[in-house]
Amino acid sequence: MMARIEPIPMDQMTSVQKRINDEIAGTRGGGAAKGPFALWLRTPELADKANAFGSYLRHQTSVPQNLVELAVLTIARAYSAQYEWHAHIATWGKLGLDAEIAEAIKVGKKPSLKTDEDKIVYAITKMITEEKELDEQTYAKSKTILGEQMTLELVTIIGFYTMVAIVLIAFQVDIPDGGQNPLPV
Repeated sequence: MMARIEPIPMDQMTSVQKRINDEIAGTRGGGAAKGPFALWLRTPELADKANAFGSYLRHQTSVPQNLVELAVLTIARAYSAQYEWHAHIATWGKLGLDAEIAEAIKVGKKPSLKTDEDKIVYAITKMITEEKELDEQTYAKSKTILGEQMTLELVTIIGFYTMVAIVLIAFQVDIPDGGQNPLPV
């Protein structure tokens, strides 16, 4: 499958696109921005704001990084967002998180989660992505385990990465360097 919109070659970017590209890619290994950011650079202000918002959600909320990544992998699997899985399974590995949990999510099985925090994050993410709601019982349990503020931030993270997944699947964003899709379809 080919991407529906190809990234703008770096030598064809405007100075504004280049500046924003460098800000985005600078925190992700350098070079050209990839994934949804490569598309959003066509509207530099969108790319800039999405980068700032996404970075804030990943690194500056009260939600620990391991829980962010658990939610993102769950979203990527729910939408079969190949690029999102590809990008975030690398982060999962760098954080030293349990490969068996990721593998279970990848193949559509319920993972064997050990902590109450992991269990509620997975439950909320699955409920929102599959049932398009957060029922009262799960919300109350989340408030008890995570607290109201972290629950709010988690749901916002789920919303952001769901948006990312939708952009990636709608425009069939390729895995970098001709890589294979990691998720079974």
